[in-house]
Amino acid sequence: MSSLSFCSECNNLLYPKADPQRRMMVYACRICPYEEDGGNRARVYRNDLLTVTKEQVGVTTDLGTDPTLAHSNIPCPSCGHEDAVFYQDQSKRKETRMILFFVCTKCNNSFTDPSVDLEARATTF
Repeated sequence: MSSLSFCSECNNLLYPKADPQRRMMVYACRICPYEEDGGNRARVYRNDLLTVTKEQVGVTTDLGTDPTLAHSNIPCPSCGHEDAVFYQDQSKRKETRMILFFVCTKCNNSFTDPSVDLEARATTF
């Protein structure tokens, strides 16, 4: 079980911080420049998986018959049918843009709006 460490200068809580020059973890104060060696304390590993995710259509089984979804007359790139339901990307990221996914009611093909420029979709605002 780890214990809390406090700054000997200003008595505030010390937080773990990476020291890239010494390639080790130190505990540093956020108020003053005080730091102390991390020692043999338990190490923390952070694996940020949200940076590698992309907008994906997801499961679209029977969405064409869902009465709660809105319809659009956008033509399907697969069959040309001009009736599709649409929904918004449900990613929970800071940089999520409003991506609309369409599902053709005839052939169940999933697609994004072909009139939206692909470069505009790739940029983050």
